[in-house]
Amino acid sequence: MDIVIGLAIGLPLGFLAALGLAIARAGGLGKAITGLSVAGRANQDAAFAAKLQAILGGGDVKTAEPPKPVKPSGAPLRMLALLQAESRLVDFLLEDIQGASDEQIGQAVREVHKKAQAALKQHLVLEPVLPGNEDEQVTVPKGFDPSAVRVVGNVTGEPPFKGAIQHPGWRVKEMKLAAPAEGADEFVLQPAEVQIP
Repeated sequence: MDIVIGLAIGLPLGFLAALGLAIARAGGLGKAITGLSVAGRANQDAAFAAKLQAILGGGDVKTAEPPKPVKPSGAPLRMLALLQAESRLVDFLLEDIQGASDEQIGQAVREVHKKAQAALKQHLVLEPVLPGNEDEQVTVPKGFDPSAVRVVGNVTGEPPFKGAIQHPGWRVKEMKLAAPAEGADEFVLQPAEVQIP
């Protein structure tokens, strides 16, 4: 009977003493609970367990570098770069023309138009999205491509829609643009120019 009483008193006291030592070694009850949750996660997650072993072994844990954002393609800007090179279109659009006379603006527009049109015709084959001219009647069928045809005005119900062409749209049928030079930054529409004396 003394053995049973000794075990009944000794086991709970021993457990409390061990728990007290564990809490003291961890630095507090909260840290002891965190340690138990870390141990539980290491039991469930092999990758986490490997990192934990590396830390406990004194090794450095290298975190994976986040992937660098993908630089968007500059391909759509190549045509704008050509229009700049051939007709100085970007320069014209960004120039402050408030103080220029109508005659000066007309002369500049005529030159930009002629050169930009030549560049477009040289590098793109364009076709209208819709056959027909402005103000002609057209039927927009069911299942139309909304990126190719924008229906505006009093739009109600389901297609087909009947209406007048406001603009026939443009679609690029063929593009004749050279690939950029190796290592070239496609986001540079025109390089800066420096005159050396």
